[in-house]
Amino acid sequence: MRRRELILGGLSLPLATIAGSGLLSPLTALAADSGTAFNDDSVPAMARQLAAAPFRKPPADLPQWLQDMGYDEYRDIRFNPAHALWRKQGLPFQAEFFHRGFLFKDRVQVFTVAAGRARQVDYSPDLFTFRASAVRGRAGADLGFAGMRLHGKINRPDYFDEIGAFLGASYFRAVAKGQAYGLSARGLALNTVRPEGEEFPVFRAFWIETPAPDASAVVVHALMDSPSVSGAFRFVVKAGVETVFDVQARLYPRVELSYAGIAPLTSMYEFGASDRVGVDDYRPAVHDSDGLALWTGADEQIWRPLSNPATVQDSGFQDTTPRGFGLMQRQRDFSDYADSEAHYEKRPSLWVEPVGDWGKGAVHLIEIPTGDEYHDNIVAFWRPAAPLAAGREHRFDYRLHWCNEHNWKRELATIADTMIGAAPQQGRRRVIIDFKGDALKGLGEEAGIKPDVWSGAGKVLNAVAHPVEATGGWRIGFELDPAGAQAAELHARLVQGTQPVSETWLYRWTA
Repeated sequence: MRRRELILGGLSLPLATIAGSGLLSPLTALAADSGTAFNDDSVPAMARQLAAAPFRKPPADLPQWLQDMGYDEYRDIRFNPAHALWRKQGLPFQAEFFHRGFLFKDRVQVFTVAAGRARQVDYSPDLFTFRASAVRGRAGADLGFAGMRLHGKINRPDYFDEIGAFLGASYFRAVAKGQAYGLSARGLALNTVRPEGEEFPVFRAFWIETPAPDASAVVVHALMDSPSVSGAFRFVVKAGVETVFDVQARLYPRVELSYAGIAPLTSMYEFGASDRVGVDDYRPAVHDSDGLALWTGADEQIWRPLSNPATVQDSGFQDTTPRGFGLMQRQRDFSDYADSEAHYEKRPSLWVEPVGDWGKGAVHLIEIPTGDEYHDNIVAFWRPAAPLAAGREHRFDYRLHWCNEHNWKRELATIADTMIGAAPQQGRRRVIIDFKGDALKGLGEEAGIKPDVWSGAGKVLNAVAHPVEATGGWRIGFELDPAGAQAAELHARLVQGTQPVSETWLYRWTA
């Protein structure tokens, strides 16, 4: 049980159960000998059928003692690894399941698929160990699952590590080799920070394809539902030094969706070197991600450091046919955080690579104030320029890279750190931006590299750029005089003549 599992469990909404809807009765009454026919079109067909009918809430079938249990009682319900799916067959992946209870009240149905037939994975209390005396012996015959997690050999050839988990609303997360869980992805974001309130679609069922003995990937299908939209997802999961999810998303809105977020990412940023005002903490930084990276359709590479603002900030980066975006964790040394428990230096970056032409829209970055490291306060997603129309199918294919660093324009230097503090003159802010990369190697003062810095409000003063021998990189330093402005959009990069030699640094300063 980890921090984000607790958070995400509280976000799930009561949605129609599959069996209760009456739409999936062929899959909820499986024949033990043959199963039910299943292919890549099965879940989209179910989602279309759900979207064509009014939304129905599920029955409240979770026993009260499971709803009322606390954190300690819930964490004592453990899946028994000896019963992991495919363990006895010796296949390259295994699956385990989360029990319902505490914050995780919704029933999630799970099916396996083999030879084109789907069979339900039946709940049994024998799959779990109930360590708490208040829980032991009270498990019923069909309490159901709340989610699932996948295991594979990514760190050691003799051990199945957890590589991904689906738990809470439409949230899921993953790790690559040597990493620990951090930020999450989800199926869809709806009305994020809108006055009418956010809606959280939920994965109601999963179909896991039985992997071949030599398989390098595992395939998961998911059915999503909410009052406004149904959806079908197909994930091809390949774990390793970089863990990749190939995602096919099919959305079927019941109503027009004006504020839909495609490929949404959710993370946490409390403070760092650019945002330490009022911080009294021994650690240099606390965050799961430190910046939003963008590779635009116009071939511009952008870095936007994250912040913990005083008020909710929604930044939109207009684009056409984006090449990629993601929430990244660039600081990778233990000394960057000095936290021997959380190990933020091991948290994944998550890069979204669109497949096909996504057209016009914007990458939105939403930053929400937080006073601790236990609540996610950062959201990023793609919002199409046109609303998603009701009564039709909308397709979005993309690739999720859970990684340390993402692959993009290697000929440009990247931002290694952003540091902001008081300037000598009262009211001004001193901004330091450090750059690194092969593009800067061997370049001294004679290379003619200059800072290109400007602000949309206030004044930029004393901008300089120079090499830093200790790091082998370059640094831009300048002062911002707000001149009474309450906010300023800042821009900086390194140029040689008229050509950029670094990515573009963007930052929203607020008073």
